[in-house]
This record gives sequence, structure tokens and C-alpha cells, in this order.
Amino acid sequence: MALAVAQAIDRREALVVEAGTGVGKTYAYLAPALLSGGRTLISTATKALQDQLFGRDLPAVCRALGLPARTALLKGRSSYLCLHRMEQARYLLEPHERYLHQWLDRIEAWSRQTQSGDMAEVPGLDERAAILPLVTSTRENCLGSQCPQFRACHVNQARREAMAADIVVVNHHLFFADVAVRESGVAELLPAVELVVFDEAHQLNEIGVQFLGVQVSSGHLLDLARDTLAHGLQAARGLRDWSALAAGLERAAQDLRLAIGADRRSTGKRRWHNAAPEGVDAAEWAAALDALADALDHLCDGLHGVEEHSPDLARVAQRAHELAQRLQAIREPEVDARVARWVELGAGLRLVLTPLDIAEAFQTKVLARDGAPSTTWVFTSATLGHDDALSWFTELVGLKDARTLRVASPFDYAAQAALYVPPHMPAPSDPGHTDAVAHAAWGWAGRIGGRTLVLTTTLRAVKRIADAMTGWAEAQVPGTSVLEVLVQGQAPKRELLRQFERAGLPGARGAVLVASASFWEGVDLPGDVLQLVVIDKLPFPPPDDPLVEARTRQIEHEGGSAFTRYFLPEAAVALKQGAGRLIRSEHDRGVLVVCDVRLRRMGYGRKLLAGLPAMRSVESDEAMWGELDALVTTTSTTAHPPV
Repeated sequence: MALAVAQAIDRREALVVEAGTGVGKTYAYLAPALLSGGRTLISTATKALQDQLFGRDLPAVCRALGLPARTALLKGRSSYLCLHRMEQARYLLEPHERYLHQWLDRIEAWSRQTQSGDMAEVPGLDERAAILPLVTSTRENCLGSQCPQFRACHVNQARREAMAADIVVVNHHLFFADVAVRESGVAELLPAVELVVFDEAHQLNEIGVQFLGVQVSSGHLLDLARDTLAHGLQAARGLRDWSALAAGLERAAQDLRLAIGADRRSTGKRRWHNAAPEGVDAAEWAAALDALADALDHLCDGLHGVEEHSPDLARVAQRAHELAQRLQAIREPEVDARVARWVELGAGLRLVLTPLDIAEAFQTKVLARDGAPSTTWVFTSATLGHDDALSWFTELVGLKDARTLRVASPFDYAAQAALYVPPHMPAPSDPGHTDAVAHAAWGWAGRIGGRTLVLTTTLRAVKRIADAMTGWAEAQVPGTSVLEVLVQGQAPKRELLRQFERAGLPGARGAVLVASASFWEGVDLPGDVLQLVVIDKLPFPPPDDPLVEARTRQIEHEGGSAFTRYFLPEAAVALKQGAGRLIRSEHDRGVLVVCDVRLRRMGYGRKLLAGLPAMRSVESDEAMWGELDALVTTTSTTAHPPV
């Protein structure tokens, strides 16, 4: 892989590499990048991976090669403390919000000694904390050069360091935010670098469609109303009825949520293919959208002529205009455009219009930009497709002509891992399937003293399985060995994984972690800590998801088979990701269980199996128990006899 990357740098070409677990893909692109002497931009999937790459892998390769390099870490604007918004937060908080006042006190104290301003440094601060939007900025509310703290700004400091660095580490969200708005600072870096590397490239399309689309959320609207009131009273008190302007926008945002007609506890996505979202009265929906547009227009009119009183008011006015334009774009998408439109219900409401994929945008806005043709592009991940052409990835991002390479994992999967598909498990469509998975997984986990990760395809299954396991754990006789049940959502992902690791150490009680979504990837637990991965169903995309439905409709309109071209490749990649959680080093041993009989009984199951590592096959319940007993016998970290 390193030789292929070096050749790509020499030829200034695009290279797509699927590198199996254990290949060491990070070192394989870092070494030739450093040896080339050129400037490099590396983008990875998450901020956690960014920190790992910048703090561990990059320094290690620099030391090994004896090549000093100036390196920089650049995150999105909302990852850094905004000194101006921290000062303004006192005006935005209500007296009764004591918890937020306490956090603001802690952040103000921390701000006096931090060098980077990276909010990840604040002790005990959860990445979902309510205080964060009040002390960080976004593209919408950043004042830019008009900010009174512009010279001391932590974001600007990070950008200056990036401009002077040989290697800059960013993440996909920041990269696409820059593509979408061209003002985050990375736009100045891309034309000047010789090499761009996308690590964990399999996430590019899904992250890209988020940023290349258009969104209006109740959060955007309520934040705008709050800032209108606060900055209006602070800088232009008496010149407008700021309370009425803010209240009008808040009311319009709330009425739009009511027009959906769903209970406040309702969550999920609603297709918006025609005049109104699925199940919503078209006339009521149109009236609510009209009222929201009128409220934004009224706010824009009210801000006209007074925005010069402060940079904050000027930015509020700009945000109001931008939201009005976004709302119009969502209401009236281009005819025959390859887009999907939906409404998402959660803690608030979100109106979304996105492209079906990033192929066209990536070609025109990234690869074909000024200066880009002289740049080398490397895309790599452990899972990029189910064929040698890696077509699942290359078609989505418009790289059909790129050079591709598949590098197999060096692990001996036949010796290290076994695959079991329980032959008597109910079919996935059977109402009793999830309960059967819970019961079987609990028994298997008990046999090996925990060390089990249960991956589900839905959050509903997470809750059902976790509730069942928690009940069984609580029913155990006091004083006996009882497994701990860890559940996605109980704590941030990083903290849950730390708890799971601790539970697998000698003397600990052992644990089962039940999760979905992001836990199918980004879980790296080498050694004996994780020895059993249980997958409840084949991870086909949910057909009722609006984006999935739009992609299906487009493929069928073109005369293709949505199952062959979309559902099967998506499932193959996701299944490979989930299976990849099991064996993380050459010393690991474990069992992968897929509780879906379709993997053995359906014709397409052979294609899915072919995409998995060549594990030995377990054919019966008795053989499965034998595999588990063998793990207990050979595991050095066994903390207690089986439950």
C-alpha cells in the first residue's frame, strides 16, 4: 500500500485503497507522505480519530523516519471556545439556569489557561452539553473579522498554525463544510497541498450529502430568536420591539412543529415527496410554512436600518436572510433534481433537502477545482466495496476512473475466528426474533464471562435486548457472578467503551455492550476484552428512510435493480464493518454470530459471506458452545467462572 501511495504521489493521480484490518493503513500513507516532502492534508471521519492520528500515529511515524515535520490539528469552528460568545453568554442565560451558570464559571476559569481553546480539553464536559452552543460559534453566528475578539480567536490561531504546517489533520465534516461555504479556512489550504488523504473514506458520501444539502431546523430558528432578543436589547434597545420580533419567530417555529400533527415524543423521518410530508394535511402545512416565511421576512424588515449598531446585530440580520433563502430552496427544489426531501422529528424539527450522492459535487467542487489537477488524492478504508473495482465507493463519489487496490488483512482469520449463523433462529421478520437474539446472546456471553458486543440494526432492538438482559441480570441471586449490561445512550461512546474495557479486566464482573448505529465502526478493542460479536440482522438500509426511498426510486427510474445496485452493496459494506470489530490484532481470538438465517439460506447470502474475512464455519449449537469453552480455556483475562 505504501508503494502504491508513493506511486500515486509521483503520478499526481487518484488512488482508492481498501486496506484490511491490521494492514496499518495509517502508516502506509503517512510514510510516503512525509518522505515526499510535500504538504499534506489528511481528513478522517471523526474528531476522536483526528486526535488519535495527530497525537499518536503522526508523531510515531515522524520519529521512526527521523523526519521533523510541522504538524497542525484543525477542527470545525464549533470545537473551539469563542471568547466573544462566552462574554455574551451571561446576557443569554436566565437566572434560574443555575447548572449552565456553573458550567460557564468553569469554562471561564479554563479559558484563562488554555492555549488551544479546544473544548475537548475541558474536564468532564460532555460533547452534548447544553452549554456548548452558548460558548462556541458556528458558521451562522460567527462575526468573522468584525468580532472584537478576532485577533485572540482560537479558531484563527488554529488556522494560522495550519497554514504554516507541513501536514494538517482535519475531519470530513470540516472538509465538506468548507466545500459548502468556502470560508472555513481549509479552502486556502487545498490548492497549496500536494497530497490529500481521506482516511475512513467509506463515510465520505453520507457526511458529504449532509453538508451539500440544505437544512432548516427549529434549533436554527429558536437560536436566531434568542440572539435577536439578546443583541437587540443590548445594542438597540427601544428602536424596535425586540420581544415581539423574537416571539413571532418562536411562535412560527412551534406552529410548524404542530402542523406535523405528531405527539411531542414522536421521532423519526417523514417523506416529503409531494406538497406535504407523509401523513400531514397539505393545506395546514402550506399555511405553517407561509407563516414561518412571513416571520423571517418580518424579522429581516425589523433589522433593516439598525444592524449597524453592532456586529452581532448585523450577523443576526444576515442569518435571518440566509434562513429565509434556505426555507425557499427546500419548499421549491429544482425540477428533476437528484435530491431527497424529508422532515425529521426529534428533540426539534428539521427540514432537509439533500443530493442523493456526492458524485457530481465532488467532481466539480473538489477534484476539478483550480489547483486540484496537480494534487494527489488517496482514499482509504477497511471497507470500500464488495468487488475488486470497489464500485460501491467509487460510484458514489464519482471516482470510476481512479486506480484501485485491495490489500488483504494479515490476520489468520481461519485460526483466530469462527462464524456462526444459528440455524434455528427465528426469521428476522418473526415477531419473536429480537427476543430470541437477546436470550441466545445472554447465554453465550454468560459462558465466556462477558466480553460481548451485541450490534443491532435499529435503536428499537437495542432497547428491547438491553431491557431483557438487564432484567435477567437483576434476577440473579445476590453474591453470584452477574454480568454488567452497558447500553448505547447511557453515556458518550468513548466512556461506554472505557467501561466495557474495565469490565473485561481480571477480577472485574464482565459486561455485555448492546448498541447500534456508530458502534458498527470505530470500536477498537484488541486483546481478550472483546471475544464475541453478535449481529442481530443483516444490515440492509431501512426502505422507509426518505433518502433510501429516493435512491431506490432513482435507480428503478433508470431501469436498474435497487436491491442489486443499492441494498446488497450497502449491506455487504455494513456487515463487513460490524464483523471488523472482532479481530483487531494478530493475537485476538473470537466468534462472530450473525442471527439471520438469510445469510445461509438465500442466494445473495453467498455474496455477503464472500465479503467477510475467511473465518472457519460453526455448523451447530454444540459446536458453538465448544468454541466458547475454548475461549474460556485460553483467555488469560478470564475474571471468573462462566455465569
